[in-house]
This record gives sequence, structure tokens and C-alpha cells, in this order.
Amino acid sequence: MKPIWIAIDWGTTNLRGWTMGDAGIMAEASSDKGMASLKPAEFEAALLDLIGPWLAGHTGAPIPVYACGMVGARQGWVEAPYRAVPCAPVHGGELMAVPVQDPRITVQITPGLSQAKPADVMRGEETQIAGALALYPQFDGAMCLPGTHSKWAQVSAGEVVSFQTFMTGEMFALLSTQSVLRLGMGGDGWDDTAFDTGVAEGMARPERLAASLFRLRAEGLLAGLTADAARARLSGLLIGAELAAARAYWLGMDVALIGSSKTTPLYARALAAQGVPARALSVTDCTLAGLTRAASHLAKDKS
Repeated sequence: MKPIWIAIDWGTTNLRGWTMGDAGIMAEASSDKGMASLKPAEFEAALLDLIGPWLAGHTGAPIPVYACGMVGARQGWVEAPYRAVPCAPVHGGELMAVPVQDPRITVQITPGLSQAKPADVMRGEETQIAGALALYPQFDGAMCLPGTHSKWAQVSAGEVVSFQTFMTGEMFALLSTQSVLRLGMGGDGWDDTAFDTGVAEGMARPERLAASLFRLRAEGLLAGLTADAARARLSGLLIGAELAAARAYWLGMDVALIGSSKTTPLYARALAAQGVPARALSVTDCTLAGLTRAASHLAKDKS
């Protein structure tokens, strides 16, 4: 079977691809050739390394490749200019065409979204939001996309109205591996009770976050705070402070979470403690549904 089109999610550190047929996914592949490891002239070769087996023996019209993520950043293959909110998360007519040498493919990149005040940007998450809306067309509320840079988006009438980014994931990684706190939280263990305690403290007193963080080190030295409890409480403190700052997005709203199987349950647990049920959606399902929507919009625009 020959692919009808190819979906690409190209992040900072990883590259994922799916070949799509009439019945959906035919095959998938991934590599560690993320945007950060490539120069602009190296992107096409990296793409062909991944999807080459799917193109073997192909003749005739080029196979469309639709890509999202950091591949369209200023440091990526070709910069796909941001689209200003409020707007639909993806629009086929505004995809960025990329010149390629291989005649077997064409490549289009979905633009990210921007917000003037307060200044903010997203790239890749807009496609996941579009996919969530394709899966749940009547959704009206808040979408949270946990990750290195967590996003909260207000979604209404099929548009992203506003959004806000939190560096929660990156802060956890830096604090747990490069700050003085690393001395008390080795390993990868976990303590749910400590996480819940951290969430409650981070939400109640977000202005004391810096002091609460150092107390993890002090309690490890003076009170025997275990590494598992310290790691979990650090995560809870950071997520709690994020929820306190993002309260206007989730309070009294329907909430959907689009994230990994590791981070999404933590946000769901933290929100549940506030009496907010959250719907968890698959990142892969949302990404593919979003790229499918972009591809179908482009086809309509050309017809």
C-alpha cells in the first residue's frame, strides 16, 4: 500500500513520523534528529532518513508531508510565521511551503500562534489543540498541555482566544538535577502524599515558592526528608504555583489535558484536589487529528 500523506511531529530533540492511508496509520517511526541538532541544510536529509522506506519505488505525484512543531521555528528548517490569537488553531491556507530537492514529496509546516499582550508564543501545541477540537467539536473551555513549557489555552467557538506559558517542566528538570536540591532527590522514586502536600502549599502561598523550595533541602538535612518525597513535593510545589497563576483558565471551566502519560496524571490529580475533573487526551491522537485537519483545510482551499 502506498501512503496518501505523511504526518510529522518535529520537536527540539525528537522527530516522529506516521505514514497515513485510507484506513489511518500504516506505519510510524521516530529518531533523535530534533531541531536543535540540525542546521537548515540538514533537515531534508534527516526527514528522508526517517520516511525513506515509505517512499521506496514511489512514482507519480509527490506525497504531501505535513509537519508541526519546532521545525518551523526561527532556528528550524524554514520559519513559519506566527498567527495572532484569537484565531482557529490551524488554517490550511496559512501553512508554510518548504522547498525540497526530492521530487517524491512536498512539505508544508503549520505555523505557531502568538499573543501580543501578555507576550507569548506556542509552536506545535496549536496542532494538538486543533486535533482535540476535531475529536471534540463542541468543546468550550480550557486546554492544558503539560510539558517542558506547559501551556494553558482558552478555547471557545473553535478558536484559541488566549493562552499562557509556564516553564514548570523545565524548572523541575533544572532544580532537580542542577541546583542544590539535587543533593536530596536522587533516583526516580515518588510519593503521592508528598506531591499532594506540595500542590496544596504551592497553590496556597505561591509568593513563597522560592522559600518553599529551599525548605526541601533543609528538611532533608534536619528532618530526614526522603529523596522520593523531596522529588514529589518539588513537582507539587511547581504545579501548584502554576495552577494558582492559571486559575482564571480552569476555575469553573471544562478542562482537557493533552500531555504525556507521565505528566498528565499529575495535573489531573492536582486539579481533582480543587474539585475540577479533567479529560485526558492522547498527544498522538491529537497531533494526527490536527495535522489531518490542516491537510483537509488545505485541500479545500485548493479546490
